[in-house]
Amino acid sequence: MAVIDRIAAFHPEMTAWRRDFHAHPEIGFEEVRTSAIVAEKLQSWGIEVERGFGKTGVVGVIRGRPGNRSIGLRADMDALPMPELNEFEHRSTYENRMHACGHDGHTTMLLGAARYLAETRNFSGTVHLIFQPAEEGLTGAAEMLRDGLFEKYPCDAVYGIHNAFDLPLGTAAIRPGTVLAAVDYFTITLKGRSSHAAAPHMGLDPLPCAVQLYTALQNLVSRRMNPHDTVVLSIGQFHAGTSQIVIPETVEMRGTIRTLLPSVRLKMDELFHQTVHGIAAAHGVEVTLDYKRSYPPTINTAEEASAFEAAAREVVGEELIKTDLPSLTAGEDFAYYLEKAPGAFMLLGQKTPEHGNVPVHNGRYDFNDELLPIGASCFVRLVEQQLGG
Repeated sequence: MAVIDRIAAFHPEMTAWRRDFHAHPEIGFEEVRTSAIVAEKLQSWGIEVERGFGKTGVVGVIRGRPGNRSIGLRADMDALPMPELNEFEHRSTYENRMHACGHDGHTTMLLGAARYLAETRNFSGTVHLIFQPAEEGLTGAAEMLRDGLFEKYPCDAVYGIHNAFDLPLGTAAIRPGTVLAAVDYFTITLKGRSSHAAAPHMGLDPLPCAVQLYTALQNLVSRRMNPHDTVVLSIGQFHAGTSQIVIPETVEMRGTIRTLLPSVRLKMDELFHQTVHGIAAAHGVEVTLDYKRSYPPTINTAEEASAFEAAAREVVGEELIKTDLPSLTAGEDFAYYLEKAPGAFMLLGQKTPEHGNVPVHNGRYDFNDELLPIGASCFVRLVEQQLGG
């Protein structure tokens, strides 16, 4: 493992930063403390800073030797609205707030890279440091773009890193093409007419409609979609009724759809609407469908994926490069940047026998601090290789 010596030297400081972020998690668009710390550190290293970008985002600018090219490096800062189950000293100090996806580590890795790049400036051109809010379902990337991110801070290419709990420490998974899925959300409300449970014929029970609809939506995937096309449809919430002896007035179902190809996404959208409205009509219940398109698929461009692979190889070595990663059905709002600029998103393994092997979005998750200097070094080598000369 060829971690940069200078970054290895301040690894203990990075660990302290990361654990402080972990102990003080902030959810999307509420990252006031986190963004303030990020901005203060960047400014202390002589980096130009703009705060309040995309509501609570921070953009830093490092200028090297004269050059016309620029690279964007992105880290997400937000936590999740969930309780932490860990008992270690740096556990969350806030109720129902937790860094359960490693964004505390992503922020720290980019800070480590920023510190080194500001000290050395061993590149030609400009590096834009994008500390983004609200990745967890609130499309903070889209908010930064609406604020004119790439107009004010143009990037010839943009790059991001996410930790991977299921890959050995230092494994760099990177390839061109679709690496993460498009994400859509839905809420279905079925309204019937309430009645006494002993006289269901006096009302209009929405539950039979909801049960049939649940099954029919699963059949969309298994019977209407090409089995070679990856589609996941999951219903995570099903709410109805308040009493054992009352037919409920309404049923609400909430869930998500994940697809890898734009054409498949369009087809699922069409079939989903047909099925929901058709079954509701057959049962005579009113239906309200709130269908929200969220993240597009994360699609790495070939040249930039190759560049990130080369940078990672210099840090972790050939044996830890993984280019056969299958497309994952998780989503990432980094995809919005890739719709506007070339770039690549890389997964870095953090699993060891002792640490880093708990899945993300789990109350016992924790980022493995051993990954901090590895990720920071990958960012630095990428900049020096792509903006060399």
